[in-house]
Amino acid sequence: MPQPPTETTVTSPSGSTDPHPPAPVPPANVPEPPTAPGGRPARWYRSKAPAHPGPGAVAFATVTSLAGLALLAGVGVALGQTLLLPPLAASMSLVAGAAATPLGQPRNVIGGQLASALTGFLVLYVGGRGVWSAVVAGGLALGVMLALRVSHSPAVATAVIVTVSGPPFGAFMALLALACVLLVGVGLLANRAGRRNYPLYWW
Repeated sequence: MPQPPTETTVTSPSGSTDPHPPAPVPPANVPEPPTAPGGRPARWYRSKAPAHPGPGAVAFATVTSLAGLALLAGVGVALGQTLLLPPLAASMSLVAGAAATPLGQPRNVIGGQLASALTGFLVLYVGGRGVWSAVVAGGLALGVMLALRVSHSPAVATAVIVTVSGPPFGAFMALLALACVLLVGVGLLANRAGRRNYPLYWW
């Protein structure tokens, strides 16, 4: 005589039984990482770095950065001045590629660059041009930016450039301010066109 089907029970860690165990959860649709011959993830793939931003974000940041740097170069040629300084190229990379971080906000880009330049000129006035003045200016610029809450890492190089090259104060500060405003303007236009939230804050 056939036996009636028995009900399967599941014992929980606490010892109680559940006649209706939960249905298994299907695995998430996550792409498998590249594997080495042994079946383990390839060594180059193992990283704690942030996830890949995606081709759209990469293309957006690249085009925005190119536009900002081209604008600086063009305005510089028109004025007969050099606006495309290395620290400003680094600033553009933060505006275009790290717009969601404090380092890429207008307050930090403009305020950090101007504060660091002023720090460089102060050190230049006290200690003159030279490598040791550049050391002091770079370190002090970081402290000044942190104190003013306008941290912007590329601006440390601006302080170093001031103490090494000794540019005229008025012209340098005016051109630096103009360049920073242009970079932030490109970031604003590009992010608005791409319907991205920028800036996160002005002040």
